[in-house]
Amino acid sequence: MATDRRYYYCYSDVLPIVTLVAMECVNVGLNTLYKAATLQGMSYHVFMVYCYAVAALILLPAPFFSYRSSVLPPVNFSIVSKTFLLAIIGFMSQILGYAGIMYSSPTLSSAISNLLPGFTFILAVIFRMETLSFSNKGTRAKFLGTIVSITGAFVVTLYKGPEVIQNLSSSHSHSPSASLGSTQDNWAIGGLLCTSQNVLVALWFIVQVQLHPLVISRNRARPN
Repeated sequence: MATDRRYYYCYSDVLPIVTLVAMECVNVGLNTLYKAATLQGMSYHVFMVYCYAVAALILLPAPFFSYRSSVLPPVNFSIVSKTFLLAIIGFMSQILGYAGIMYSSPTLSSAISNLLPGFTFILAVIFRMETLSFSNKGTRAKFLGTIVSITGAFVVTLYKGPEVIQNLSSSHSHSPSASLGSTQDNWAIGGLLCTSQNVLVALWFIVQVQLHPLVISRNRARPN
């Protein structure tokens, strides 16, 4: 019995957190790799094709090895149309995100990604997936966190700030590391594009919940 509880705790609480942390690390690494590739002249359209090709090769064998505890519903027009909408939203969010990194930097993209929980909460309230009740402590915490995250993202977007480490000579001004920066105008444009990306990602989460309720639900019963 104690072993079952420990297994359930690791499966339902520890594993999702580890997965989310790993996903954020992968996203930061991918954004940095993309910025380095674009500095060498690669188009973000070509970079996205490579990303989708590698992802398809990795995920294609996944259904043959994944655990499935329930029978999937039959494929119909509603499922196909929602899947197509999900793909369009995800594709557009990646285009906006990579365009934003091209105008700014991976650091700004990672900082603005903190807006994602706030946007997800706002859309969940709009689509009546969350109840906005200020008498509830959880709702007040989510509302306050949304305001803080949006305010911080606007500060990061609209104010770049001075360089912390100045170049000692002009010979280093043309190095690849120096080109990671951007002008103030490009910084603001990149921030707005990254913000739009997070809005679409939050919408992508909402559509995914509507399309795949069995994926996000817990298929295992809580042990006594």
